[in-house]
Amino acid sequence: MSQQDDEKHEFDLRWAAEAEHKEPSARARMLAARWKENPPAPTPFRADPGPVGPRRSSWLSTALVLGCVAAVILLLGYIQTRSPY
Repeated sequence: MSQQDDEKHEFDLRWAAEAEHKEPSARARMLAARWKENPPAPTPFRADPGPVGPRRSSWLSTALVLGCVAAVILLLGYIQTRSPY
């Protein structure tokens, strides 16, 4: 690109940025048309989170993990005793 093309391109960008009226994007136009007929409900800035499902207690999770570890140890021990040396 030549120096003249760069200056022309820079002028075009400056001219576009300084425009008095900028056309809204297609999404902005779509939302404006939708909201004109059916405006959205107001929402607070930091809304409370929705209800959360019940959590498992920590002792239940610990018991589950220890049970899985014990099952793996027993399985490995069984496999080792069944295999010939």
